[in-house]
Amino acid sequence: MTSSPLAPVPVTTFPFTALVGHEALQRALLLAAIDPGMGGVLISGPRGTAKSTSARALAALLPEAPFVTLPLAASLEQLVGTLNIEEVLRDGQVRLAPGLVARAHGGLLYVDEVNLLPDALVDSLLDVAASGVNTVERDGVSHQHAARFVLVGTMNPEEGELRPQLLDRFGLSVALHNPADATQRQAIVRARLAFDADPSALLARHAAAQAELAASVARARAALAGLEWTDAVVQHAAHLALAAGVDGIRADLVMLRAARALAALQQQASVRVEHVDAVAELALAHRRTESSAGVAPPSGATQPSPPSPSKPSPANGQGAASAQSAPEGDWGALPPEPQPMARVRSTGAWPPKKA
Repeated sequence: MTSSPLAPVPVTTFPFTALVGHEALQRALLLAAIDPGMGGVLISGPRGTAKSTSARALAALLPEAPFVTLPLAASLEQLVGTLNIEEVLRDGQVRLAPGLVARAHGGLLYVDEVNLLPDALVDSLLDVAASGVNTVERDGVSHQHAARFVLVGTMNPEEGELRPQLLDRFGLSVALHNPADATQRQAIVRARLAFDADPSALLARHAAAQAELAASVARARAALAGLEWTDAVVQHAAHLALAAGVDGIRADLVMLRAARALAALQQQASVRVEHVDAVAELALAHRRTESSAGVAPPSGATQPSPPSPSKPSPANGQGAASAQSAPEGDWGALPPEPQPMARVRSTGAWPPKKA
């Protein structure tokens, strides 16, 4: 008696509206889905913080959107495709072998552990994501095709960082952390257990919210081109970018595009300053530099509180001065001498870039 082959198990995706404790990430993903030209979203966080689950949930929210994963071992040809020049000799035509960016057109391209990919591969990927056009070249022959997709990259900061030049190419960024609140952890666990026990039941409970959100994204995409920025909005974005000490003007452009996408999602008739404030941290967190610490924030902008003067840092010279004024010991110790100090990098998810 021969056994019949096992039937494929249908894959069910966790609903986007059922995600718990990821409001900032959900907002960033929705804005990137409305305007993929911003450059996508970079998600940083430790293992088990629903990075891939959130990306798959977004793809399931978009109608007929393919979900394509870029493997770590992918080559540049696998990513962008290649041209078969040899067929010119046979039938006089150059044929394109499409890559992963062509398969992701109209959907979502997911890159796990993007910080472990070769820089050249990431650079090409970000070029296509920002322009929406892929160019394949070989032996002097060039071919272009549309490749408009939502780019979502994830990384674990413990495994290394992206170069600042590549960080800047991502439009928005979100840094996830392990939930420290017991109530939130319980809510996350209950939602996951409910999905594992009966995915269909959880999907049914969120069907109405999913449909409403999908319709809102579709409306926002259609309304995007009709929204404009006032001079006050552009000026406010520029002030925020200057206060963050960013390099170049990409942060300004991303902030304005993200603010426009948020206004479209909220069905507003125009982009306002409040929209810029709501998306500013998503656009500035991975671009902020060390020199921004001494820049006064613009009026109305929210900035981290300065360090307390009661706890001076040894790096600013106060520690050396206090050491010199201290009395010498009974053993005839030599007077203190200044010593070079190595800068200690921040342990946060997005350490400031060197100015």
